[in-house]
Amino acid sequence: MPVTRNEVLSVLSRLEIPGGGTLIDRDMVRALTVEGTTVRFVIEAADATQAEALEDVRARAQAALAALEGVGTVSVVLTAPAASRPAPGIRIGRHPTPEEIPLTGVERIVAVASGKGGVGKSTVATNLAVALARQGRRVGLLDADIHGPSVPRMMGVSGRPGATPGGKTILPPQAHGVTLMSIGLMLEDGQAVVWRGPMLMGALQQMLGQVHWGELDVLIVDLPPGTGDVQLTLCQRTNLTGALVVSTPQDVALLDARKAIDMFNKLKTPVLGLIENMSGYICPNCGHEAHIFGHGGVRAEAAKIGVPFLGELPLALEVRQGGDAGAPVAAGDGPLAEAYARLAEGMVRGGVA
Repeated sequence: MPVTRNEVLSVLSRLEIPGGGTLIDRDMVRALTVEGTTVRFVIEAADATQAEALEDVRARAQAALAALEGVGTVSVVLTAPAASRPAPGIRIGRHPTPEEIPLTGVERIVAVASGKGGVGKSTVATNLAVALARQGRRVGLLDADIHGPSVPRMMGVSGRPGATPGGKTILPPQAHGVTLMSIGLMLEDGQAVVWRGPMLMGALQQMLGQVHWGELDVLIVDLPPGTGDVQLTLCQRTNLTGALVVSTPQDVALLDARKAIDMFNKLKTPVLGLIENMSGYICPNCGHEAHIFGHGGVRAEAAKIGVPFLGELPLALEVRQGGDAGAPVAAGDGPLAEAYARLAEGMVRGGVA
């Protein structure tokens, strides 16, 4: 019989942590999901020092839950915001300036784009960033989807970022070895961003140039769908290395992917490659592989236009579960993590990450 959410909470409520109390009464458990025999959650520490002290607690929690009857897989992620005071004084959302956006210490900027929503672009961006970090790269991840920020949830991060003394520069949090920033970290839960184009472009400039990214080998930018203001600002105001275009195999998605490719061509931005997401689904019961959205359409498109085809990524329940729980599948092991690892390895070999 599968474990229940209450049983999981009961176990966590008995695990004491340094300084007294438990994970539950100290309100440190985030994004808890119990689905079938899989348990996932995030332990959110107050700072990096506390996170280090909680590593033993994380390991004990994972072991205790794995011992429960009805539990097959346990994923416990430990995260912490930037180790500094909150940044309530930094206001995101101003009108843009005409200058090029400075990004000192960032060697490459790679945009992850799609012509339409719903193709898994943000899922690819977050898992790719984690996979690159596991390859030993210094990686940043910018959620540039201002109207629909999802990176904080997918990476298991909440709470406002820190700031330098004087409140002029944002100190971004880290998770899974990745430094990240999103407008979602500056908003209350459920709060909508209702801005016109100039405010969007200004916000993007701030999240690029007003954030202390540190020394990075690559900054992955998760773009919103479409071919609008944010894309224009990134291409025209930064030293963008190039773009990865994500699409599902079916013709309707490829119609919009072609528009994204055309936009990058018009803006003289290299298209580094195409990625086919949701390429196939393997039934967990019988092992049959079904191509729900078709198969091979992105590979054929890449060959047609002379752009590298970077790989196929499967449609899998675990990918969705990991995104909801703040535990990207690329941070774990198994075939799904290996698919993103191959993608990351190809980028490293090609000198674009």
